[in-house]
Amino acid sequence: MKKGKQTFLFEKGVYLKNGAAIVGEKEGRGPLKDYFDMILQDDKWGEDSFEKAERKMFKEALETAKLKAGLNNDTVDMIIGGDLLNQIISASFASKDFPMPFLGVYGACSTICESMLLGACLIEGGFADNILCATSSHFSSAERQYRFPLEYGSQRTPTSQWTVTGAGCSVISSEQAPIRLCSGTVGTIVDMGIKDANNMGAAMAPAAADTLCAFLKETGTQPNDYDLIVTGDLGKLGKEILIDLMQEKGYDVSKVINDCGCMMFYPEQDMVMGGSGCGCAATVFNGAIRKDMEAGKLHNVVLAATGAMLSPTSSFQGENIPGISYALNFRRC
Repeated sequence: MKKGKQTFLFEKGVYLKNGAAIVGEKEGRGPLKDYFDMILQDDKWGEDSFEKAERKMFKEALETAKLKAGLNNDTVDMIIGGDLLNQIISASFASKDFPMPFLGVYGACSTICESMLLGACLIEGGFADNILCATSSHFSSAERQYRFPLEYGSQRTPTSQWTVTGAGCSVISSEQAPIRLCSGTVGTIVDMGIKDANNMGAAMAPAAADTLCAFLKETGTQPNDYDLIVTGDLGKLGKEILIDLMQEKGYDVSKVINDCGCMMFYPEQDMVMGGSGCGCAATVFNGAIRKDMEAGKLHNVVLAATGAMLSPTSSFQGENIPGISYALNFRRC
């Protein structure tokens, strides 16, 4: 059922059946290390390029999540996913080994929420029963596509973030499970004039605020109704900007807000503002947050993944960096 202009309520029953999270070596030394299904010891994972390693992570996340959910290729209706590389090659190349329908989507670092929201609509409408929603990112492949070649040795700026090397997959289903996906809010593109590709938090925070305000208004809820409202990869600076923007609009989220990029690394790992990338929200959610909900540590969570909708072409032409965010509400049954 549609509620307001942007929000969908999933009343028939959409559930988070299981999930998988695979991360790189640096992520595996962070505070969430015990939550992940697999930690790589080599960023190339035996492949001859970072792009092939990312593809391999994506494929492994799909396979791991599928098996953990007790499914097989015949009982999965489709894959919905994407990534950061040109023409979402990680998602499409990985999915070619799975004989099932594939929907490729691009929401930059918000892709995991975009995928689950679309999948939930299909399940709610009776068009599918089990869907794999997945995404990935890799520090080295993203750096050389969006910023500088690694060989250049570029210095990191004070507002920069570390693209998470990781892949996550959520299995959503019509079959009852301990965690229910109750509603989702589709964001709008928000452009506040940020041009700096090393300041993603500032570029995406306005979109996160816009989507969260729409979600709270259209569901008739307040921030303190939730145990946790977690954004995808705003980092430390973006998180503070979000708190201020939400306060201006009458919502105090300071007591319940966190960010997956802030959760991924220890401060002493020196990732500047924290983590980012498609794999950031996907691995933190499918690793830590999902497991904490299953254990009863969290009961009512909003995940608002965020994406910076830039490309190398738009950056080279001096365009701004618009942002997008999708919000999903998960509740423990």
